[in-house]
Amino acid sequence: MVACVLALVPSTWTHAVADSRVRTIADVPSRDVAVVFGAGLRSGRPTPYLAHRLDAAAELYRTGKVRVLLVTGDNSREEYDEPDAMRTYLVERGVPDGRIVSDYAGFDSWDSCVRARKIFGVERAVLVTQGFHVRRAVALCEAAGVASYGVEVTERHDLTWYYGEIRELFASGKGAAEAVLRPDPTFLGPRETGVTRALEAAEAEGTAGTAGTDKATAVDGAG
Repeated sequence: MVACVLALVPSTWTHAVADSRVRTIADVPSRDVAVVFGAGLRSGRPTPYLAHRLDAAAELYRTGKVRVLLVTGDNSREEYDEPDAMRTYLVERGVPDGRIVSDYAGFDSWDSCVRARKIFGVERAVLVTQGFHVRRAVALCEAAGVASYGVEVTERHDLTWYYGEIRELFASGKGAAEAVLRPDPTFLGPRETGVTRALEAAEAEGTAGTAGTDKATAVDGAG
């Protein structure tokens, strides 16, 4: 009985931290950056679960909820490149390439959260992932210094979903230890300015668009 209780403590922690911060695309607060976590490739293309995360991220961008997408995943082998596959998928769905920033060393959720804060300078974000993972992702990013809301990508309850639910029971224990011990990620590296530059470009584009609208209004009014 004691072992069962102890096994459930980390999962209870993630729910306590994150339940109030899990939203839908429609009601999540606007943030500059969305973080999209990798979820595997098949023949160099996103798996269905990863594709659904990317579809949700593209919708967040299209609706103006976020301005930049940070795609974080595994590129530990030359022949396996999650971030570039994620970028390609998003561009195919209308997200401008300049609004996508790649983190090639997001080997797990903790690494992705720590690198988002320490390497890319992200202080607030929307996290995009499936329901079985979203609370742990929020709890870990909060522990890493990223004030986060999570968007829960819904899935039908197939074998992959049930596997994810069971896996989370064990992963939440690892996550709780990471939140307490705060280890460095597998690879830290130098600070990168990709997110800052993408946001500056988005700001400049928005300002130019507003100026163009104001000029057209002034001309119309003069006429």
